[in-house]
Amino acid sequence: MPLLAATFIEKEVRVANHKIAVIRGDGIGVDVVEEGIKVLKAGAKKYGYTMEFTEFPWSTDYYFKHGEMMPKDGVDTLRKFDAIFLGAVGHPKVQDHVTLNGLLLPIRRSFDQYVCERPSVLYPGVKSPLAGKKPWDIDLVVVRENTEGEYANVGGFQYRGQPEEVAVQTSVFTRRGCERVITYAFELARKRNKKKHLTSITKSNAQGYGMVLWDRTFQAVAEKYPDIQTQSLLVDRACMDFIRRPEQFDVVVASNLFGDILTDIGAVITGSLGLASSANLDPSRRFPSMFEPTHGSAPDIAGKGIANPMAQILTAALMLRNLSEEKAAQAVEASVQKVLYEGKVISPDLGGTARTSEVGDAIVGALGAPAR
Repeated sequence: MPLLAATFIEKEVRVANHKIAVIRGDGIGVDVVEEGIKVLKAGAKKYGYTMEFTEFPWSTDYYFKHGEMMPKDGVDTLRKFDAIFLGAVGHPKVQDHVTLNGLLLPIRRSFDQYVCERPSVLYPGVKSPLAGKKPWDIDLVVVRENTEGEYANVGGFQYRGQPEEVAVQTSVFTRRGCERVITYAFELARKRNKKKHLTSITKSNAQGYGMVLWDRTFQAVAEKYPDIQTQSLLVDRACMDFIRRPEQFDVVVASNLFGDILTDIGAVITGSLGLASSANLDPSRRFPSMFEPTHGSAPDIAGKGIANPMAQILTAALMLRNLSEEKAAQAVEASVQKVLYEGKVISPDLGGTARTSEVGDAIVGALGAPAR
């Protein structure tokens, strides 16, 4: 038989196109999201993927005009996107429970974003308020349960506005909810491959039902991970140890309220809330995940152009990693670290004088793409 001529079929090169919903929100969220998008666009150009950004004006300004934080079909509108990139929500004239229950919590719950992952890292070039801490001495991740627990919003008022008014607030802990977030934390401790250590945060000495279920579930899941060292700390002890010996922590798993408190401590001891990134994740990937920094809307500096955009940009790196753009995620993180280490373009919260846009430009420059 004659030899068949070799046939070469050029493989189709697929360029990922990520559809991103953008909610700038309130206060400094407007400015820091701008810098986050700037860096994301530069990364897309350098690493060969595309990003399509669609903006939604949902904020307290929207609330003042429409009486709601987002339209009633807002969640359905977001469902078609690959990820949600959020700045900050909050306004001095609107109580936090209105903004939280009107926007953030419906998104987190509707899309089953049961993991809130928040890293706290002491980077080179950043000074911790804790004495004697060197770069990388603090390198931990808090995995916060994000859909139930103390933020379940179950309860109500009786005799509202009267002297005998009663408020009932109920925490909700389910075995399924505890098990899945604790399992995620064990997997993360194994994946980080650092200390292979997981700390569970509890208060079962005072909360004899919900936190006891949490403790029992943690013990049961731990039996499946004999390679991971574990400890269980009362939340008050954990707060103390975050300050006196934070280097002992690797991955920390906590309920909604306790995780929220501990991550603010983690941000402060690593230099600034302006470095605190955060991801609200649906690990099953059935729904879009949402990425927002920890710092909030900071109304005291809103509109002044001095907010630190690094938390938003580091949050963008978490989003890239979730979208399987690992090289770009690492490059963004490295660029932030380079700017911090050089110390030439630093925002006021870290002792510098640079404006928000100047910090964003410097990070783009460190990424190797031209600033725009």
